[in-house]
Amino acid sequence: MALVPVIQPPIMKALTTKKERTVVMKQLRTVSKTERIIFPIMVTIIVSLIVPDAAVLVGMLMLGNLMKESGVVDRIQKTAGNELMNIITIFLALSVGCTTSANTFLNSRTLFIIVLGLIAFSFGTAAGVLCGKVMYALTGGQVNPLIGSAGVSAVPMAARVSQKVGQSENPSNFLLMHAMGPNVAGVIGSAVAAGILINIFG
Repeated sequence: MALVPVIQPPIMKALTTKKERTVVMKQLRTVSKTERIIFPIMVTIIVSLIVPDAAVLVGMLMLGNLMKESGVVDRIQKTAGNELMNIITIFLALSVGCTTSANTFLNSRTLFIIVLGLIAFSFGTAAGVLCGKVMYALTGGQVNPLIGSAGVSAVPMAARVSQKVGQSENPSNFLLMHAMGPNVAGVIGSAVAAGILINIFG
């Protein structure tokens, strides 16, 4: 994920024209609090019905979103987003680090996995930009294709890359919040895929 700012820009520029990269998108509409509360509930219900294997992963993701948007569990939300997350990150890093021996990690298989990751991010970026170009054509040039590259689930890194590339072509262009849409969609899609893979491979 740290290589996203290196991998994405050349692909984004290669697949788009200067005219497409300079498209300024309209201001987003204001989303009501009711919509923000309904969204995580509906996503959880729909994913649970369609892909039950991913229900736990998506449910936890949406629970955090619901706690933040509801505004009624402020103390729990702040704890989950700060102290608890930091503690879990420390324990996760320690457990992975302590159980990974050099002879297991430093081999050709690890390099192969890294290369697969680079290829996956490259294909994901290219597919997203091409879908963005389709949206550009369908909307008569109202959608900047660069936001499609944010569909990879590197949050918020991929959205920032879309913003940076767009702003380098047009300094008055602000794509960050537009790019967060496909970015969050990528996270939900990844959680669904992870749930399916966990169920298949245990």
